[in-house]
Formats: sequence, structure tokens, C-alpha cells
Amino acid sequence: MSQPIQWLNDDPRLFPRHEYALKEPNGLLAAGGDLSCERLLNAYSLGIFPWYSEDDPILWWSPDPRCVLIPDEFKPSRSLSKAIRKSGYKVTSNKCFKEVVTECAAPRLKQDGTWINTHIIESYSNLHKLGYAHSVECWDENELIGGLYGIAIGRAFFGESMFSKKSNSSKIAFAFLCKKLSDWGFEIIDCQVHNPHLESLGAIEIPRAEFLKKLNVAIRLEPKEEWNFG
Repeated sequence: MSQPIQWLNDDPRLFPRHEYALKEPNGLLAAGGDLSCERLLNAYSLGIFPWYSEDDPILWWSPDPRCVLIPDEFKPSRSLSKAIRKSGYKVTSNKCFKEVVTECAAPRLKQDGTWINTHIIESYSNLHKLGYAHSVECWDENELIGGLYGIAIGRAFFGESMFSKKSNSSKIAFAFLCKKLSDWGFEIIDCQVHNPHLESLGAIEIPRAEFLKKLNVAIRLEPKEEWNFG
């Protein structure tokens, strides 16, 4: 018999153990609480992330297996390498965080609605102001055409979402991110849940226990350099 869903209390440090996550839907661990910076940072440090629809309570997840990518092992495909060389696109970071998150929230083909609501945008913008949340932007001249955002704690990066308005733009942003994270000694990129797009970028699935072991090491290490795309 499966465990009932657990509801969070007012203490932002407390989350259920990962073993209590449901198998169906895969990884649903808890509900409730808030999106305060303290709770979000505690959640990510524990390998837990929020994902919910506008009309639902906040839902917290720890899926098994976990989709990850090791920055040192990222190798762009031949077609992506060619696109990077020929596109002439410019890649920056933290130039327009809120705009990137808002673009990620825009409706997409074959997708009903978005989980990135106004509360998510506000909460992650607060994390950005504290230096934990980062955006990567891809530009065609002065036009923002793609990008992504996520959270960095220690030497772990937690990817949240990406968007693309022109072919390969989000992939180019991701490739630049991987190169920087590799240079800075980051151990892992948490991609959360597998999908074909992430797989095409080299993401793989590993058991949750292995992910948590890697994460526990990574979050305690200082990056080799400050976050800087200059």
C-alpha cells in the first residue's frame, strides 16, 4: 500500500525522506509549503524541486531515476558544433533573467498551459537577486532568441527550463553553459526528468540514490571561479 502524500509545515528545512516519494506519479514527495528562498534552497540541496499547475497546491518531487548531465562529459553533436560556428549568435548570462523566465513560461506547441506561473517567476527572481539563480541568453544581434535558467549551489547546477525562438538557440545557450560549468569544476547538472530534447544534449538517467550521492558532494564544493560569462 502506497504512503499518503505528506504535507509540509511552516519549517522550510523539513522535507520527507526520499523513500516516501510515490512511484506513480513518479517522484511526488510532498505538497504545500511556500516558495520562499530558504525553502527552495533547502529543497534543491536535498535533490527536491517544485513543479505544479496553477490551480494545484505546490508539489515537491524527487523522481527515480533522475536525469542528469556531467559537464565534463558534454560533447556537442556535429550538427550543433556546426550551428555554433556558423550562427554568429552571442551568448551572455544574467543580462535579463526575468525576461528569460517569462519566455520559458510562454505557451508552446503541443503543451497545455505552463507550470511557470507568476509565483514561480517572482520566487526565482528573488533567488537571482541573492546570486543563486542564473540565466543564459542567446542573441541574434539585439534580439533575444533563446535561453535557459536554473539554480547553482556549490558545484551543482539545477536546470529549470529553456526556450528557443530560432533553430538551435537554446541548444547553443546550453552548450556554452556546459563549457563554463566544466571550466568552473561543476560536478553535475540536474535535468530532473528525462525527455528527448535533453537526451539529444547528452543527458542520461541514473538511480536516485546515485544522484543524491553525487549531489551531496557537489553542493559542498566551492566553484573554481565566480559566475561570469565575460
